[in-house]
Amino acid sequence: MSLVDSTPQMVSRVYKTMDERISSVRSWIDRPLTLADKLLLGHLENSDQIQINPGETYVHLKPDRVALQDVLGQTVMLNFMQTKRLKTAVPTTVHCDHLIQARAEGSSDLLDSVQENAEVYDFLQSAASKFGVGFWKPGAGIIHQVVLERYAFPACLIIGTDSHTPNAGGLGACAIGVGGSDAVEVMAGLSWQTLYPKRIGVRLVGKLKGWTAPKDVILYLAGVLTVSGATNCIIEYFGPGTQSISCTGKATITNMGAELGATTSVFPYDNRIEKYLNATERNNIANLANEFKHHLSADDEVENNPEKYFDRVVEVNLDTLEPHIVGPHSPDRARPISKMVNEIEDGQNGFIDQVDTALIGSCTNSSYEDMHKASDIAQQAINNGLKTNSTLMVTPGSEQIRSTIKRDGQLGSLESIGAKVLANACGPCIGQWKREKLLDGVPNTIVTSYNRNFPRRNDGRSETMNFIASPEIVVSIALAGRLGFNPISDELIGEDGKSFKLVPPENPPEVPQDGFISEVEYYVEPADDGSNIKIDVNPDSDRLQILTPFDAWDGKDFERLPLLIKVKGKCTTDHISPAGPWLRYRGHLDKFSDNMFMGAINAFGNQTGKGLNQLTGKNGEMISKIARNYKSEGLRWVVVGDFNYGEGSSREHAALSPRLLGGAAVIARSFARIHESNLKKQGILALTFENSDDYEKILESDSISIVGLNNFSEGKPIKCIIHHSDDSLEEICVTHSFSSNQIEWFKFGAALNLLHNKQ
Repeated sequence: MSLVDSTPQMVSRVYKTMDERISSVRSWIDRPLTLADKLLLGHLENSDQIQINPGETYVHLKPDRVALQDVLGQTVMLNFMQTKRLKTAVPTTVHCDHLIQARAEGSSDLLDSVQENAEVYDFLQSAASKFGVGFWKPGAGIIHQVVLERYAFPACLIIGTDSHTPNAGGLGACAIGVGGSDAVEVMAGLSWQTLYPKRIGVRLVGKLKGWTAPKDVILYLAGVLTVSGATNCIIEYFGPGTQSISCTGKATITNMGAELGATTSVFPYDNRIEKYLNATERNNIANLANEFKHHLSADDEVENNPEKYFDRVVEVNLDTLEPHIVGPHSPDRARPISKMVNEIEDGQNGFIDQVDTALIGSCTNSSYEDMHKASDIAQQAINNGLKTNSTLMVTPGSEQIRSTIKRDGQLGSLESIGAKVLANACGPCIGQWKREKLLDGVPNTIVTSYNRNFPRRNDGRSETMNFIASPEIVVSIALAGRLGFNPISDELIGEDGKSFKLVPPENPPEVPQDGFISEVEYYVEPADDGSNIKIDVNPDSDRLQILTPFDAWDGKDFERLPLLIKVKGKCTTDHISPAGPWLRYRGHLDKFSDNMFMGAINAFGNQTGKGLNQLTGKNGEMISKIARNYKSEGLRWVVVGDFNYGEGSSREHAALSPRLLGGAAVIARSFARIHESNLKKQGILALTFENSDDYEKILESDSISIVGLNNFSEGKPIKCIIHHSDDSLEEICVTHSFSSNQIEWFKFGAALNLLHNKQ
């Protein structure tokens, strides 16, 4: 095995260091420790006494692994080349999963992708080999599934350039989605700085039964906590109910913690995780985890008195939990499936009962257990002579899963009811779906077992309403063809004309009896010595662009920055930096930036992606075009955002594009964690209205001065002056969460510039 792998030797070293750190920490933290405390404090760069104020204190951590997907991996590798490091300092892998578009079916889609993206894949493979990074070819699977199968281990601190990196929390890892700059710094050997999160404890009691699945735990929580309710928090699951959920079921739950804004989500180590480690040929690591078990769960006092040690405690009774369905357009619009039909009948909602397409799988729900439950429902349909009344698509999470469920028959059952099997890739979950049969502007309903459902997320259509449920519920709905179908109470009509009810899958296997088919043909080991490997980027390429450092701050206040756009309501990274067909240009920052704010709703006139050019007086111009015009005239500009600005994916380009095109500051009512960090990393001021009502004071033709920047310091508010078109002025106060060294990022022009300065 290479140094890329999570070998028993590596795991043993991690556990030894953690034990030393935790022992030291207990000497200066006079309280019992939650599991989250142990995982974070056990990875401190050093264990010297520091102030720990959750939600306020920044800590320096030493991650054990870095995981890159192919889209943001391009940016990471292009930036890593600037560090002039010869090798990555920590085990790192890159996974080609984002660029494969779903068109017809898996094998042909994969071939098309390999041809169309050859330039990008060649770059990533050569860069990976040169810098000691493991490379997973297209077709290997989705990053989070492969990490779960091969690299994650209990208590491992993983940072990944994708918001659903917390998937590995189901295996007891502390896995956190970050921006590309964070990844580059860790790969270069630096510590990772992050805000010490607050703690939300979720106590699970009882046992899942009937139609209720692990998916329903997180769908229910999404309704309770909302999309921003866990921002800057770790969600820690505890209680007797945790042991009733499989490792991969736990991973489904932690994966979707990202939809609540959580830094990450974690489960304690137990026999279900041990079972999965053994099934994936990691017996030695399971043995080490068993020896280290005392650090892989919270202290007993925490579980006995959770209200004393968590900032918030939520109890979920698995015995009484109903299957849930969430959506459309937001993962926190939740209800039990029994209530769905009433909402459809309420015409004010505008829901369409007919389901056009149902999709299962992805990184969130493509485990062996999930696919077995889905195929159980399919087999019941086969027994009654039924096929689906909606298009059904299956996205295997990895080649290991696909080949195993093909061998064991689950895939055949799904295909027999009409399912189309897509490539082992993200596909429709991230907008990589060429969906041609629908007319633009026509409302339609899809139901998925995926994780995210913001408008335009899946197919680029704002009118598509995406509802999320468990795989078995999704397949049931596909058979009926109706959103309002409830398999608990409703019946289907068989081929013989007789009605029948589906029954929930019973005792599904967590892992295959005959073991997984372990496919390694998609993996490329890095070179032992990459010094002679040359990385060429064609200067005329429209896919890749060599990056150059951003300019440092000139030491002056920002005077009269024109307002580029004031966004209204939900503004996710999908709105700021849309994916879909734009993914192919992620490695070419300038070209990709033409999509900037394409999906954002302008507070003035409710225009999507368009606004007022203050230089020309023309309204209705594309926001990216206006930004380029301002930049050409030497003007920097400001964006004003609403609540939870930048929620959703870890998409670093949502900060890189504004920085490239002249963005100086974003002033919002509140920020999502990853995006706020990404803005800081790129030298953009991420500022928050001290009084959120001041958002209303910003008018379309305003400019804003940000003054006193020479006194920019940790914890100190900043003064802004609003310049109205009638020459009147208003003064407001904004706050920020910059630490002292993050202020240095701003002064140097970007976080990576500090690293360049040290060369």
